[in-house]
Amino acid sequence: MTVTKVGIIGASGYTGLELIKLVLLHPHFELSYVSTSQGGEKLSELHPSLLDVFECDVVKADAVTAAEECDLVFLALPHKTAMVYVKELMKTDVKVVDLSADYRLTLQRYEENYCPHTDADNLKNSVYGLPELYRDEIKKAQLVANPGCYPTSAILGILPFVPYIKEGSDIIVDAKSGVSGAGKKLSESTHFVNINDNMYAYNPFAHRHGPEIYEKLSFKSDKKFSVNFVPHLVPITRGMISSVYLSVDSEIDAETVLKEYYKDERLVRVRTSPADMKSTAGTNFCDIYVKQSGSLLFISSAIDNLLRGASSQAMANANLMCGYDEALGLPTLAYVP
Repeated sequence: MTVTKVGIIGASGYTGLELIKLVLLHPHFELSYVSTSQGGEKLSELHPSLLDVFECDVVKADAVTAAEECDLVFLALPHKTAMVYVKELMKTDVKVVDLSADYRLTLQRYEENYCPHTDADNLKNSVYGLPELYRDEIKKAQLVANPGCYPTSAILGILPFVPYIKEGSDIIVDAKSGVSGAGKKLSESTHFVNINDNMYAYNPFAHRHGPEIYEKLSFKSDKKFSVNFVPHLVPITRGMISSVYLSVDSEIDAETVLKEYYKDERLVRVRTSPADMKSTAGTNFCDIYVKQSGSLLFISSAIDNLLRGASSQAMANANLMCGYDEALGLPTLAYVP
């Protein structure tokens, strides 16, 4: 049996834990390297839920060592930090799936929304890791930039209708995410007292995922349009749903367009009623629903923010890069009830 040795750099967070769980259940992946910025502990100390499940040493992150011990490395690191490791890893033959934002955007758009980029050469060689958009390119890539959770939900919902977008129109993306999307770091906005029995928008029209949504859609269209993105935090642990409103410039049967576009996609489910977060929680599915009123479309798109929006999508990309079936080892049973 073929075995691919896999490493995770940045294993302390929620996406790091999800990656560990996915790798341990994968029939061809072997977890060979687990690291954090400090290291020096056992995996069950880092993630107590793994006690008596799997144990290994958690070491201090080092790109050279990771490349020596692995065939493929996942980077579950913040932006700016990830590119430091990618720069070293790409000097070797190791394959890299980066879950940060460092290689998702064009250089200009990245620097407008994040920080100065220090690895522009590899930025040009990266492939955006949304299989429904770039499956063939991902198969040949050494470096894949795993999409953000909000862009995954929004882009998959909008993609079938890109050819029909009304010229010069505004696309409105009203999205809501569980608190795990904010990561482990404590903040006032995610404090229990503030988020419990509460919901609020943050960074309206200014969130950095807005330009990511626009860029990937604009690459697929020669029309002018804008993306107006407003994210919300809701008092649940995991899940994401995007409510999208867009105008089309021709008479179409939106439900038929949606079904036809995704008829061969195993990991996108077309719903006949509005999508809900619970049905995708714990899975790599994206559930999409569309309702039409004349030229106006309402699109409902739901994913698990930690899985399809991060770790399991990274696993799908790793499968493609390593020559395995895309869906191998991906979770499909939802956390219901």
